[in-house]
Amino acid sequence: MGIFKKKKEAAFGRPSDAGIGQVFKNGNMITRLSLLICGLGNLVNKQFVRGLAFLAVEAAYLVYLFTFGIRAIENFITLGVNEQGEVFNEALGIYEYSAGDDSMLCLLYGVITIVLTAAFILEAVMSMKSAYCTQYRKEHGMHIPTLKDDLRSLKEENLHAALLALPILGILCFTIVPLIFMILIAFTSYDHNHQPPGNLFDWVGLDNFAAMFSQGSKLAATFWPVLSWTLIWAVMATFSCYILGMLLALLINRKDTRWKGFWRFMFVLSIAVPQFVTLLSMRTIFNANGPVNVILRELNLIGATESIPFFTNPLYAKITIICINIWIGVPFTMLSTTGILQNIPADLYEAAKIDGANAPTIFRKITLPYMMFIMTPTLITTFAGNINNFNVIFLLSGGGPDSMDYYYAGKTDLLVTWLYRLTITQKDYNLGAVIGILVFVILATLSLLTYRRTGSYKDEGGFQ
Repeated sequence: MGIFKKKKEAAFGRPSDAGIGQVFKNGNMITRLSLLICGLGNLVNKQFVRGLAFLAVEAAYLVYLFTFGIRAIENFITLGVNEQGEVFNEALGIYEYSAGDDSMLCLLYGVITIVLTAAFILEAVMSMKSAYCTQYRKEHGMHIPTLKDDLRSLKEENLHAALLALPILGILCFTIVPLIFMILIAFTSYDHNHQPPGNLFDWVGLDNFAAMFSQGSKLAATFWPVLSWTLIWAVMATFSCYILGMLLALLINRKDTRWKGFWRFMFVLSIAVPQFVTLLSMRTIFNANGPVNVILRELNLIGATESIPFFTNPLYAKITIICINIWIGVPFTMLSTTGILQNIPADLYEAAKIDGANAPTIFRKITLPYMMFIMTPTLITTFAGNINNFNVIFLLSGGGPDSMDYYYAGKTDLLVTWLYRLTITQKDYNLGAVIGILVFVILATLSLLTYRRTGSYKDEGGFQ
């Protein structure tokens, strides 16, 4: 029976693949009305459980809309009109506390209502397409699925829908809704002067973006230097760890190197220590009165009262941070590249040696291209991770040394640590949201453009 149904569907086409325009054009009146009265087409064709499910979802949405949703949309547009304060009660002759509106909740409930409305529209379209599928099958003498058929399909061709329904709901609730909420904050005046519920904030359009880029403003004077250091840091941190880790792997992987397992173990041992412990230890070691400066004083390399400003001088701080990051990142690269080196076909090296190629030529023509082909996607993700590398900067220098020329940022702050300062310390959530959007745009653009130009993308089977 199942094979016959599939052959018949192949002959007439799959109605479930029809677009919304085609459904509305070819559907009968009952099918079209299913867009407004969800499940109508299924109920008319005696698919009661499916039809009642569609109708129940519509009823629940309409109850929500008329009891709470319309008010939520109104508050979303205004972001509240009544401020918190005291109101004089003439009957009692006293001042009473008035809670007022909360702009943050107005924004959040508005976003939730908009998302639920979009989900309901999708459900209405699914209802009409389901009615069209039933109409199509009935007109062509095909089998109309019963409840048992629907349940059986969840174990077979629609297994993916059954298994992914709950994860998609989680993504919708805990990723998409918060993401939309945070993006919209960038278009409001939600800063330290407008803290709900005591003060209301309002829509300001693109004013926050204009302030970030306007020439002569303190925000622009902070954004461009911080962006420049963020990109320099990401490039240096990514390629220094990659190059040194690859060289270390090549050195250990040499035929003449003895005790390979021991050397790998010694470098991997640093990975076993939690990163924040290593970073805080390094911060102590290199501070003004840390072991490094004490030893330099004992060796009379610096004065008895002097100290090298590893974290208080901007240039020294940046160099120190990059060097410490090398210590942390090289073992990870060494592990990855070791696995790749051991999988390069040995006959490539033998053929190159027979042709008279020396070691540098073999490295340049065989090893490096093979490594880059496999590791380029990893380098792209590492670069993106370093742009958002909060731990290294925050735990080593805290973004300092601070500068009066910057808007609440230090000389070693990345965009992500500046965002942290603006939101957690200064409560300028609108500016933090702007920076978050800009970081996303920069990373998405660089990552996509770079990845699409790599050999891994253009020629997936090139080294197979």
